[in-house]
Amino acid sequence: MVDRLGESGLTAQRDEFTADVPGLGSRPLVNLFALAPGRSPETIVVIAHRDNSGESPGANDNASGTAALLEIARNVEVTQPAHTLLFVSTDGGAFGAVGATRFAEHPEIVRRLAGGGASIVAVVSLDAIGGGAPARLAFAGDAARSPSASLVATADGTVADATETIPGRPSFLAQVVDLAFPFALNEQGPFVARGIPAVTITTGRGERPPRPETDTLEALAPTQLGSLGTASQELVLALDATAELARGTESYVYTGTRLIRGWTIQLLLFASLIPFLVAVVDLFARCRRRRVALGAALRSLGSRLAVWIWAGLLFAAWSAAGLLPAGEPRPLSPDSDAAGDWPLVALLGLVLASALGWLIARPRLAPRRPVARREELGGHLAAMLVLGVVALVVAATSPYALLFLLPSLHAWLWLPHVPRRNFPLRVGVFLAGLAGPVVLVGSFAVRFGLGFDAPWYVLALVSVGYVAPPFLLTALVWAAAAMQVGALAFGRYAPYPGRGDTHVRGPFRAGIRRVVLARRRSRATRADRDDPKLRVVGEE
Repeated sequence: MVDRLGESGLTAQRDEFTADVPGLGSRPLVNLFALAPGRSPETIVVIAHRDNSGESPGANDNASGTAALLEIARNVEVTQPAHTLLFVSTDGGAFGAVGATRFAEHPEIVRRLAGGGASIVAVVSLDAIGGGAPARLAFAGDAARSPSASLVATADGTVADATETIPGRPSFLAQVVDLAFPFALNEQGPFVARGIPAVTITTGRGERPPRPETDTLEALAPTQLGSLGTASQELVLALDATAELARGTESYVYTGTRLIRGWTIQLLLFASLIPFLVAVVDLFARCRRRRVALGAALRSLGSRLAVWIWAGLLFAAWSAAGLLPAGEPRPLSPDSDAAGDWPLVALLGLVLASALGWLIARPRLAPRRPVARREELGGHLAAMLVLGVVALVVAATSPYALLFLLPSLHAWLWLPHVPRRNFPLRVGVFLAGLAGPVVLVGSFAVRFGLGFDAPWYVLALVSVGYVAPPFLLTALVWAAAAMQVGALAFGRYAPYPGRGDTHVRGPFRAGIRRVVLARRRSRATRADRDDPKLRVVGEE
């Protein structure tokens, strides 16, 4: 690669680093840089990863993108560009854009190569452009941002002109999910997350990279490779002439040819939240007037939260011990062993250890007597109040994530209106509230071809640290509230034992009590045998 860049009249420089790749451990990696100075220090980056999963020749993913990068570098020396062009060949791209993330996290690399005043104004990523499937644009980021609409429009136009077909984009729902749960497999992701406009040109009918078994030289589409190579070069030239128009990042969603701004989606989500908050405040006021007790219900929910926190701590301990995938906080390759091989023994141990927390809490949460309607209403109000707090926190920190929360808010709010005798409807209302998590996991299952491995893949993202801690904490609180609503729906709810209830001991305390009482009885028996008075009475 260094020699090929040298043939273009460019001098390659190296950035050597070490990264912890999930499933492979610590690996030495190398990014290569070649600079074509322009009249301005403002820099346009052309990037392509040169590695693959190691399970195929990698003809499409990503020898095709690397070849296009070299061709653009060769042609750019004909005339001096208006902007400085930086060609970057990254390592670790097949394992969550590790090399691109390293580059995006160290802007001093650009300043060192192009001068102290240099900054990146746009990034063009080339990834698997030689496939036989239609061309596609990827522009999701690792944060709830999108590249400037002008950059995407320019890329769309150049690809359409070169291939005579409009490139594909993620669906409307997929784009909204990407804002609610930021996730990007391609190398534009870390740049968009840092406010740098970036877009990836690729091919494929879905968003999963080419499968290793089909990524061979014979499967390459030469016409597609040539067309997208030309489109990539035209895009770089167009940005060189108008890069100022493509600056910055924003939030939006494409629906057909129309563009919906992010603030519009946020406003819709906020508007959907208001009726729930008003209803909860009204329910709280009514319960206060009727003197519905809330303390026992909140303590019951607190016990359920303790169970989930215990499970979360165990999950973190399992990850730290290496029982679950660990590595750079980057997306896992869908074809990697870490993404597809479930560690069944470790997961079984995690489930059993988590169940221990439930066994400790269960005696205080299981019904011991018929539960009055007022007590059920208190349990429901406690869950709705906690969900309301979670919703406000999510709205303030990650508004798009309300997409996953709103179904549970509106469905579970109606649970008290469903008669107890209509058990199927109560269960249906509860299951309807789980639509948010189902949408998230289903999105991974369909878009990235993960199928039934999607739940484990999401857990693996948590294990490697890709999911932000605030998101995890709110998810645990939501799960505790969902657990209480589920108990209400299935008729298994009981308020936390109060002073008037029979004292309930957990399994540990009950076991200790049995041991202590047994020892006391044993001592009493021995004392009776050793007492001389009792012995004399016995002899008489």
